[in-house]
Amino acid sequence: MAYGIKLHCWSEWACFTRPEMKVERVSYDVMTPSAARGVVEAIYWKPEIRWHIDRITVLNPIQFTSVRRNEVKDKIGAGTVAKAMKDGSGDLAYYVDDGDNRQQRASLLLRDVGYVIDAHIEILSGPDNIAKHLDQFNRRARKGACYTRPYFGCREFAADFALLEAESSVPVVHSSLAGERDLGWMLHDIDFTNNMQAQFFRATMRDGVIEVPALAEMHT
Repeated sequence: MAYGIKLHCWSEWACFTRPEMKVERVSYDVMTPSAARGVVEAIYWKPEIRWHIDRITVLNPIQFTSVRRNEVKDKIGAGTVAKAMKDGSGDLAYYVDDGDNRQQRASLLLRDVGYVIDAHIEILSGPDNIAKHLDQFNRRARKGACYTRPYFGCREFAADFALLEAESSVPVVHSSLAGERDLGWMLHDIDFTNNMQAQFFRATMRDGVIEVPALAEMHT
């Protein structure tokens, strides 16, 4: 893909939560395209562009670990926030130490994960200056700069990253990922042009590589 980027990212833990699991967190086997987009947007994003994920390469063996974590039970409602903004005051405090607001939940997490993200930029508005945006992304990624720390599914699972600029620098896929594997239906992304609809696709991994279809292709 011309005008694209290749980013290596890794972390000790990850949880790309399946939306059909309502109580306990259960991760997909691999990173989702929406999570990959979140990683590159944490490094560089502008309102006039949109990142599209072309390919996700899984580098490490898929390993799950079950843990129990403390999580908050509720969240501050949007209506409460809107009322406080309108009135200029209001109680927006949420006390996590309150036993009624905290509960333990089991989570099925991924451990020791590593991926290579291939992505390209689409210009949504303004001049067609993709090369300028790519140059800014590359400069930021080279020196490890980011607007917010990239993470894998949950903010506590911070991710490290490195720009890949030569094919010789691309990490090797683990031998256990050889062959073809059907990963089932996976969240693709949120379609902002179609009433914020969640889009899913049938993910297939071949020798560690998942080819991600464009949202436009999924509508045809």
